[in-house]
Amino acid sequence: MEIGFDNDLYIRKQTENILARIDQFRGKLYLEFGGKLFDDYHAARVLPGFDVNGKIRLLHELRDKAEIIFCISAGDIEKTKMRADLGISYDMEVLRLIDDIHAMDIAVNSVVITQYTGQPAADGFAKKLTERGVANYIHRPITGYPMAVDHICSDEGYGSNPYIETTKPLVVLTAPGPGSGKLATALSQVYHEYKRGIMAGYAKFETFPIWNLPLKHPVNLAYEAATADLNDVNMIDPFHLEAYGETTVNYNRDVEAFPIVQTILARITGDKDFYRSPTDMGVNMAGYAISDDAVVRRAATEEIFRRYYKAACEAKQGKASEDSLHKIESIMQQLGVTAEGRAVVAPALEKQRVAGCPAAAVQLPDGRIITGKASDLMSACSATVLNSIKALSGIQDDILLISEQVLKPLLRLKIDYLGSRSSVLKVDDVLAGLAVSAATSPVAARALAAIPLLRDCDMHSTQMLHTGDEGTLRKLGLRLTMEPVYPSKDLFF
Repeated sequence: MEIGFDNDLYIRKQTENILARIDQFRGKLYLEFGGKLFDDYHAARVLPGFDVNGKIRLLHELRDKAEIIFCISAGDIEKTKMRADLGISYDMEVLRLIDDIHAMDIAVNSVVITQYTGQPAADGFAKKLTERGVANYIHRPITGYPMAVDHICSDEGYGSNPYIETTKPLVVLTAPGPGSGKLATALSQVYHEYKRGIMAGYAKFETFPIWNLPLKHPVNLAYEAATADLNDVNMIDPFHLEAYGETTVNYNRDVEAFPIVQTILARITGDKDFYRSPTDMGVNMAGYAISDDAVVRRAATEEIFRRYYKAACEAKQGKASEDSLHKIESIMQQLGVTAEGRAVVAPALEKQRVAGCPAAAVQLPDGRIITGKASDLMSACSATVLNSIKALSGIQDDILLISEQVLKPLLRLKIDYLGSRSSVLKVDDVLAGLAVSAATSPVAARALAAIPLLRDCDMHSTQMLHTGDEGTLRKLGLRLTMEPVYPSKDLFF
């Protein structure tokens, strides 16, 4: 993979900036973390070289100075809101994150259940936390929030929230997803600190958009594509431009909310220039760590292609409106590209045209494109994965990796004993067959050892996949896109 981002430089600059911000506020900073603490694959895809776990490793470096507060909306608990990429509910995601963070010896202060109005599921979650020894607090909605500043900044507003005792100079506020109340919790804590005569600051750690890249840079446009369903729009920060005469990039929700946040902070602290712009609130140094702009531009454009195909499939399945798709089409028009510019698309479609059946294509790290087609035994993606690992391990294409004596019993097991309606072997079935064959075949063992080399390779399928195949391909690290075409006339997909 081409590298366009210096992760070590990024971590160093980010750490220095956070420590400087702590000093600015005399030793107490509430830092709102946007995005994911772990597994930030979007950032890794658009900034090749970015460590997917860079945020949590940064916190690990600062663990002597840092503690974490989790925020989760009572409404999200009640609705069993899910984290789509993991398939688990927000409340279970909080528990998972607490376990992972404890394992890294980073202090978890507590969990705040926000926007609580008596939801029974939230009561059950709070009880579970208490029984497991995790401190937790309830924040109820504040009347008139966020416009009624006089009421908000009073003992009946933020003052009605319980004060969370913290002992470290850096308090990180994170959440399992958006709309969890991190900002309100942070400002509530700043209010309580000032009531106690303690100076405290607030800042925001948000990787995208990157404030010191051009507005229409592919990295910033890739962020718009990733949040097309939220209708986020990158824009020039007008407050920063007016205050400093400097052009910086932010996104619409932060810009729209800034006058209210600025007023609340001024009311709490007595300093009307606490922050002069949304950009001032950020501590993002990612733009300074881009080492090869051309590499980053190409990677971000590829991400926009992937987002386009994802939106097209979701629109086809009725999971999303076509508005998101149209927005990404508009983004591609701004860049002067089309989705067919994705290198694996045309070879997959051509393979389908010639073979007269579903097909797929993978681009290997050296640029070679490998294709495969569906057969009576295996799916197109299964064949393509096998063909790809043959190529990666230098095995001739005509050499059989798995004999029919292994594949046919696997298929019989699926259909006759497990009741599968699928008449072909999926990717995980074929990989299981390869693993069995590797016990007696040195060639199969060589192919099996090449599987990790598929990570970060691009792949395209000429049809939408069943969730089992899609999940396996993503576990292999393949960057998958699919044509918005159903694989059959079955209604249950």
